[in-house]
Amino acid sequence: MPATYFISDLHLEATRPAVVRALRRFLLEHQDCDALYILGDLFEVWIGDDDDSSLAREVKEMLKRFSAAGPRLYLMQGNRDFLLGKEFCQQVGGKLLGDPRVVNLYGEPTLLLHGDSLCTRDTEYQAFRKTTRTRAWQTELLARSLEERRTLARELRNRSREANSNKAEDIMDVTPSEVDRALLDHEVRQMIHGHTHRPARHKHPAGTRWVLGDWDREGWYIEATPDDISLINFEIKQ
Repeated sequence: MPATYFISDLHLEATRPAVVRALRRFLLEHQDCDALYILGDLFEVWIGDDDDSSLAREVKEMLKRFSAAGPRLYLMQGNRDFLLGKEFCQQVGGKLLGDPRVVNLYGEPTLLLHGDSLCTRDTEYQAFRKTTRTRAWQTELLARSLEERRTLARELRNRSREANSNKAEDIMDVTPSEVDRALLDHEVRQMIHGHTHRPARHKHPAGTRWVLGDWDREGWYIEATPDDISLINFEIKQ
């Protein structure tokens, strides 16, 4: 039966090889699908498409082999890898999607997002997001050397972890009214996103919201077929 898969928030980094291995296995086991959508934060840090790290090369090769087997591959930027660009996607045989994006999922118009734009109560993060998505900010950053960018990425990640540790849990979750607004504005009844690391299926007045989980001790994916849609988890062996 035809199937389309969705994953997000793998947060790949060299210090977590088990998750890298889990992705390799997932791609091998699902390469007969129609399409795979990666909805942001594939990497814990992405400093630009010219990243020459061994992790970047390994993941590129995995995705390239996957897309070469036949499935369509789509990638979306997350809050950790917002510098992921068209060059990387072309190298792996994929296509970069804007956020948000409506796709036809076996006859059901479905809104895809990373999910961070829905967390409007976190005003501090939304201000940072607005700044870092500007062409001027990204151009200035990408003009720096790889080593400078790696240093800045570490600093930003540490600041983010410290800031998040002091925020209330509900602030970092989606704003329900923003979910309904997004569904109504895009005239859809179904949404899929990641970011919050709170995998679940939610019913809202305006429609259904599917949330992907992050990959750590277990991995998460959504399987959509012409007949059904399911949220599935599996163990990641360390």
